[in-house]
Amino acid sequence: MKKWLDIAKQWARTIKRDVVALWLAGRDEQTPLAAKLVAGMVAAYALSPIDLIPDFIPILGYFDDLIIVPLGVLWAVRLIPPPLMSEFRTLAASRQQRPVTRAGLIAIMAIWLGVALLLGAYAFKYLNRVG
Repeated sequence: MKKWLDIAKQWARTIKRDVVALWLAGRDEQTPLAAKLVAGMVAAYALSPIDLIPDFIPILGYFDDLIIVPLGVLWAVRLIPPPLMSEFRTLAASRQQRPVTRAGLIAIMAIWLGVALLLGAYAFKYLNRVG
């Protein structure tokens, strides 16, 4: 059991480092445009102070942390040339603090606002039909 836990902790540290590396890649002029876009989106979401699916929701709350973010990291890493990604990983490992992005916060808030508006419009339409 302890060995499995150590592997899981190492995997989580690797994902955290790669998210910071993708944040750096998204700002670097040497990164190809497609990789820059994907890296920027993944880093913005992963570094956002709020989640798309809040963690207090059973099972689904950790879905983004366990599946969406790692898959996004894998996709973005495949788009970045290996020597360049190695450089970003080295820079990310040397950083003392994890960056925080406002872009992810704004995007997630916009999604939640859009969902709330759609639900409100649906409820308004439904209530007008019934009453």
